Amino acid sequence: EYVNTLIGPDTVNTLPDATLEAFSDHGVVARTVDTVEAIVGAHSVITGVGVAGVDMSDVANTLEHEGVASFVKSFEELMSTLQSRGASLRGQS
Repeated sequence: EYVNTLIGPDTVNTLPDATLEAFSDHGVVARTVDTVEAIVGAHSVITGVGVAGVDMSDVANTLEHEGVASFVKSFEELMSTLQSRGASLRGQS
């Protein structure tokens, strides 16, 4: 259901196949990420988290670094697979 709340212009979201299939089955395609309700709700959550003592700047930095590292790892794995398959195909010629 969280996918329904992430739809909007200029957004990108990577989804596992199972999540994409579930969304395809019962998700609702509608612009939701930048509605007034979503923005007010997000501000409320961020304020509450800050009041609870969570350093959102630190959280954001950590998530950014971990996310980039994850994408780099996935890209490197993809490139390795493509190189191996390319070498395999060249060997079959």
